[in-house]
Amino acid sequence: MKRFLLIDDHSIVRSGISFLLSQVYSQCEIDEAENGEIAVQQIKTHQYDFILMDIQIPGTNTLDLLDYILTVKPQSKVLMFSMNSEAVYAKRYLKAGAKGFLSKDAPVEEIKKAINLVLNNKKYYSEAMLESLIEDDSSRQNENPFEKLSEREFAITNLLLKGMTLTEVSAALNIQMSTTGTHKARIFEKLNVKNILQLSELAKLYQINS
Repeated sequence: MKRFLLIDDHSIVRSGISFLLSQVYSQCEIDEAENGEIAVQQIKTHQYDFILMDIQIPGTNTLDLLDYILTVKPQSKVLMFSMNSEAVYAKRYLKAGAKGFLSKDAPVEEIKKAINLVLNNKKYYSEAMLESLIEDDSSRQNENPFEKLSEREFAITNLLLKGMTLTEVSAALNIQMSTTGTHKARIFEKLNVKNILQLSELAKLYQINS
């Protein structure tokens, strides 16, 4: 019997995917987690054949959660599920070890296809993602500047875009304020911006959702 874990803060999303999985896989157990804390407890307790995770969950750094999952359960098959721009986020999560990045706007058949591929230990790429990878191979001329950021810098950037102060960012990521300040300076340097307003405008240009 297969066991699945759905990590998403929206109950309606979890219910819809749970129903779909139960229809496709009649013999399965489905667990749900609305945040990272619950997900960690579930992962400690159970071995999952498949994990579906939203990339934006309040109070949860999903890149850190993905890293934790793959550290404690290296064989885990994780598919990211999001309304956020695939062009901006997909490569980052694939590089971090996810098996695929699926849009919540995808039709049911595409969702089934993605789940099936990941369950069979294959990677899922949308047609748009495949085209993007081909373009990357042929030319790096129009590289997204946000891809220059490290995982930690990208996490801090997202929090700054949400309007958080350095103190709030430090508390959220459990790091010293001096460290946060250093990261912020590096972020501004890498992105060639001088203030939060310019950072916000650049984020809009590259569809970084705050």
